Amino acid sequence: MTLPPLRRPRSADLTATFAGFPLPSGLELPPYRRRELFLLGYAGVLATGALAALTLAHDGTIGFQVFTYGLGFFSLWALGHLAVRRFAPAADPVLLPVVAALNGIGLVMIYRLDLAKADSARRAGNPIPTGAAQTQLVWTLLAIVVFVLVLAVVRDHRDLSRYAYTLGLAGLVFLVLPIAPGIGATINGARLWLQVGPFSFQPSEVSKIALMIFFAAYLENKRDVLSLASRSFLGMKIPRARDLGPVLVAWLASLGVLVVQKDLGSSLLFFGMFLVILYVATQRASWVAIGMCLFMLGAVVAHSLFGHVQVRVDGWLHAFDGNNPSNTSYQLVQGLYGFAAGGLTGTGIGQGSPQRVPFANTDFIMASLGEEFGLTGVMAILLLYALVAARGIRAALGAKDPFGKLLATGLSATVALQVFVQVGGVMRLIPLTGLTLPFVSYGGSSIVANAAIIALLLRISDAARRLEEPVPDAPLFDPNAVADSPTQVVKTT
Repeated sequence: MTLPPLRRPRSADLTATFAGFPLPSGLELPPYRRRELFLLGYAGVLATGALAALTLAHDGTIGFQVFTYGLGFFSLWALGHLAVRRFAPAADPVLLPVVAALNGIGLVMIYRLDLAKADSARRAGNPIPTGAAQTQLVWTLLAIVVFVLVLAVVRDHRDLSRYAYTLGLAGLVFLVLPIAPGIGATINGARLWLQVGPFSFQPSEVSKIALMIFFAAYLENKRDVLSLASRSFLGMKIPRARDLGPVLVAWLASLGVLVVQKDLGSSLLFFGMFLVILYVATQRASWVAIGMCLFMLGAVVAHSLFGHVQVRVDGWLHAFDGNNPSNTSYQLVQGLYGFAAGGLTGTGIGQGSPQRVPFANTDFIMASLGEEFGLTGVMAILLLYALVAARGIRAALGAKDPFGKLLATGLSATVALQVFVQVGGVMRLIPLTGLTLPFVSYGGSSIVANAAIIALLLRISDAARRLEEPVPDAPLFDPNAVADSPTQVVKTT
């Protein structure tokens, strides 16, 4: 394997500077992975610093165990680094450290909310509840195991296109599996979960990856038909009616999720990610216009027919009217008060009251972060997500095959769209959807599925960054062919 040459270190390019940092003699590290290791160190310092500040605010002192936790967190993500170094040495060096930083911020905030619950239970004389941070740490370990498995098993992302229809069928099965009696469970009003004993899992997180692989493979084969066969109307290229099938199927599937599972977030996410990848494949704005019209039609129909959609929309539009602030909009209003209390720089970690918001460590963890880190901290977190999406798009631009381009674009758009829908709901930009914040919110299904997405992006990035092996020119004349050939007698007349 040949890696592309490293850029010359510049003063403003910290990653390149670290790539040229001297290492102990005898230790060899590929240049990209050296950058990744140093950036992972930054992520570990960030998580350890936040935990030390929380401990100081809560206990008044910083114990030695804080540094052991920080070392354990760094060691956990170092396993992912070793896997990338082994299976994808030319992959993007920024993605994994950014994800580790987001995970560290989320773990510290979940632990902070656990401390608030424990203090409240102690004051009331009740038993101290089990902390969610420990469970989230176990889910993080499982996410890294899945991350390593994806990198080890998927050696070439183009192999996934061979199983596109199988994965598409599996994605649909996982999507409807929660409605099956016996194993499906309704939690917080949405039937999204599989419940087996004490364990629960959200299969729609797996569905979004399987369906994205199917969409990428399908559009790779059909994009010529979808982009060329069309008619002009008012200066816009309109697809033929028989070519509208994929959009209609995706629209009906998203409506089915909304009706059967009462999950507005997953419905919006599935239709949105399909529309994005359809536009990238065809580069036709008419598909986006048709998709938006179908989305508006579906929203109007859903609002007029389904009560849970009416409650969500009313709580969004009239959050401060009547008795909504203490009833249907209580969660949203408390979150907005948390943002207001945080202001520009926040109250400081451990100094606010984010535990007053229901589901503060899952759906509304961004409101908790906004209260204690302020607008500055929220913008920094959003920039980290923007960096994940930008590096994913960069991998798509560098991919040498259409399937890799579409898959990397779709996966990057899925992460970006999920962040927009989640943060937009908490900030009252759109109705609440119930989606989690990737790598930050408490929840095992989300972090495991998103770890698989990052592994696929790194796999595509690794293939894009490898230099083409030079192909030797075919010899015009092979002297050995004459030397090794048997002697023949040719009779001439």
